[in-house]
Amino acid sequence: MKKLFLLPVMFIIALTTFSQSDTIFTNNEKILCTVKEITPEAVKFTYPNEDLVNSVFKNTIQKIVFKSGRVQLFAENTSYKTVSGPKDFENVTITKVESEVHGLFKLGDVGAKAKGTTEFSNQERVKQRAYRKIKLQASMMHANIIFLTDARTQGNKWGSQWESSQSSEASFTGVAYSNIIPNFNDFVKTLGSKTRLQGIEVVELNSGGSDIDLSEFHKFLNITRVYNENGLIMMDGSIEGVKKYNTFRVSGFTNDSFTVIFHDKDSMYSYRFSF
Repeated sequence: MKKLFLLPVMFIIALTTFSQSDTIFTNNEKILCTVKEITPEAVKFTYPNEDLVNSVFKNTIQKIVFKSGRVQLFAENTSYKTVSGPKDFENVTITKVESEVHGLFKLGDVGAKAKGTTEFSNQERVKQRAYRKIKLQASMMHANIIFLTDARTQGNKWGSQWESSQSSEASFTGVAYSNIIPNFNDFVKTLGSKTRLQGIEVVELNSGGSDIDLSEFHKFLNITRVYNENGLIMMDGSIEGVKKYNTFRVSGFTNDSFTVIFHDKDSMYSYRFSF
């Protein structure tokens, strides 16, 4: 009888606490707090019954519901487009402003080069080919923004009696980020107790190539461990026919399938398996 009485009391306490707090909705969590300040880059807040001021970058915030009932949306978050594979590579944004990736999830380094075939090659087209290749790399990681750390371009150089001519070149390096990553607990729940899953397709992107190579793949993935590494879903196991690697990152999943990626020298591979 006493337990039955306590249940509504606890509910009232929880409801009261919620109504007396502001709520920050980020891409992967809900924070009950008191918002102290909103700066150009971050939101500063304190947790209930604490004085320590914390902060979260605005890039990661979807909205704030204040205890007054007012809702504030954040345009920084809505500017990111969805990328769920190479078909979405055009949705990848490239930035040279570091603050635009503050608070986002780092997925890995990317880099691409392109060179004209003759000294008459169009420099802008060469540059666009390099941009396309680096976006393809990021899209295979399911990243939707690249922070460009180095960009080098060179126009055509005419030869002389002592020096040969050179065609246009473009070289870009950067870091791929995403504003949202797959949820570890949801993936584990969807996977269940399965440890052997059949492949559907494989996508390969060679650094020297200009496009992806997609083909059917029907061999099996054998899973020995699934774990959370700094928010990323990692997996130990083996893919039949791929003997050199036994650790993969789960780049994305649906109710029907999931993809894992890894690098092999100058190539990137993405394997899709059926649940």
